[in-house]
Amino acid sequence: MSRKVVRASKFRHVFGQAVKADQCYDDIRISQMTWDSNFCSVNPKFVAMIVDASGGGAFMVLPLSKTGRIDMSYPNVCGHTGPVLDIEFCPHNDNIIASGSEDCSVMVWEIPDGGLTTSLTEPVVKLDGHSKRVGILSWHPTAHNVLMSAGCDNVVILWNVARGEAAVRIDSVHTDLIYSACWNRDGSRILTSCKDKTMRVLDPRKGTVLFEKEKPHEGSRPVRAVFVSDGKILSTGFSRMSERQVALWDPKNFGEPLTLQELDTSSGVLLPFYDPDTGVVYLCGKGDSSIRYFEVTDEAPYVHYLSMYSSKESQKGMGYMPKRGLEVNKCEIARFYKLHERKCEPIVMTVPRKSDLFQEDLYPDTIGPEPSVEADEWFEGKDGQPILISLKDGFVATTKAKEFKVHKSLLKTTTASAGKNTSSLTAIEELTVRVKELESKH
Repeated sequence: MSRKVVRASKFRHVFGQAVKADQCYDDIRISQMTWDSNFCSVNPKFVAMIVDASGGGAFMVLPLSKTGRIDMSYPNVCGHTGPVLDIEFCPHNDNIIASGSEDCSVMVWEIPDGGLTTSLTEPVVKLDGHSKRVGILSWHPTAHNVLMSAGCDNVVILWNVARGEAAVRIDSVHTDLIYSACWNRDGSRILTSCKDKTMRVLDPRKGTVLFEKEKPHEGSRPVRAVFVSDGKILSTGFSRMSERQVALWDPKNFGEPLTLQELDTSSGVLLPFYDPDTGVVYLCGKGDSSIRYFEVTDEAPYVHYLSMYSSKESQKGMGYMPKRGLEVNKCEIARFYKLHERKCEPIVMTVPRKSDLFQEDLYPDTIGPEPSVEADEWFEGKDGQPILISLKDGFVATTKAKEFKVHKSLLKTTTASAGKNTSSLTAIEELTVRVKELESKH
C-alpha cells in the first residue's frame, strides 16, 4: 500500500533571494519609532519608507528605479508635526499615499510622476478626527477614495477622502488599543484585533460587531489578523508561555481554531501578508531576520509550512508589492521591501520553473488598479467586487489616462465640498481624458 509522504504543492520549492547590492536603496535613516506597523509601502511606481526626522514626522518616496545611494538632501514628505506611524499607497492611484501620525491627523498626499524634486509639506487633504495618535491606515480595496484609520483613542474612522469628511465613526466597540484593522477582499467587512484580547468582524457601514472571538491567543502580546480565502481568518499572536503562534479561524464557528501552530519563542510581532491568488501567507516578524511562508488550503491542517527565507540582518519593517508590480516572466510570486537601519533591500520570492513562458497556474487574474464603486455609492450600501486583470503580458499601465481622471476627481470633489460649482469643469476634464485615451491608442 503506497502512502503519500509529501503533500503535492506547486509552491513547495518557492525560494527567497535578496537582490544585488546595487539594486538596494542605501543611506536611508529608517525611523527609530517603536511601533508595530510595516513602515514601508510599495506599488509599481514608488517605494515609500518612514524616516527619522528632526522636529516632526517625515517619510521618503522614491521611484522604484532610483536605486543605489540616496543623497542626504533628497526631498521628503514632511507635513506632519509628530512622527509618522503608518503609510499606505492608494490601490487605485499609484500617485496617492496616505499617512497617519502621532500628531493625531491623517494626511493624503499626491506624489508627482518621477518622484519629488522639492520637499512636500502641503497634503491634498488633511483628515482630523482622532484625539490620539493614528497608527493604522488601510485603503478600501474596491471603493474609490475610502480610507480606514484606527487611532490610540480606540476609534476606527472610515473617511470619504474626496469630501474630506469622516463618514463612519466606530467608537463604542473597542475598549482598548487596536492592534490591527483590515478589510476583506471586497471591502464588505472589517477585521480588528485589540488589546482587550478580542478579535472582531465588523459591518463597516453600521459599525456593529458581527462575530467576535475572545482570547484567540492566550498571551498578552499583540495579535495580528487578516482575512484569507472563503472568509476565514488567519491570526498571529503569542501563547501564555510567550511562544509565537499562527492560527486559522472560521468566523461562523469561532469556538475552536481550525488549526493552531506554535512557531518559536522570539518576541517580535508577526506581520502576516496574504496572497489570495496563490493562497500563500508570509509571516514577517519585526526584529526577525527571516520570512516564513505557509500555504493556506481547504484540507487539514489547513496551514501548511512551506519554507523560510533567512538572512543575517534583522528587519525593521516590510513593504509588500501588489501582484501587478511583479515580473511574471521570472515566475516571481511575491516581492518584499525589507527595511534595515540604513537601507531598503528588495527580496524576491520565486517559483523555480524551467520555462520562461507565462505560467498561467501561478498567475490567475488578479486585482487591478480600477475601483468598482465610488465612495458615495459605497457608503450608501453598494458593494463592489474587485475588477480583475490578466498578467499575461505583464502589467502594462493602460490606466495612465484613467489615473489622470482618478486624480482629478480626488481634487475636484474636494473643491466641490468647499462650495464651488464644478459641473462644467468636470465635462471639460472628461473630454481631455477621452482625447488622451484616443491619443494613447494611436
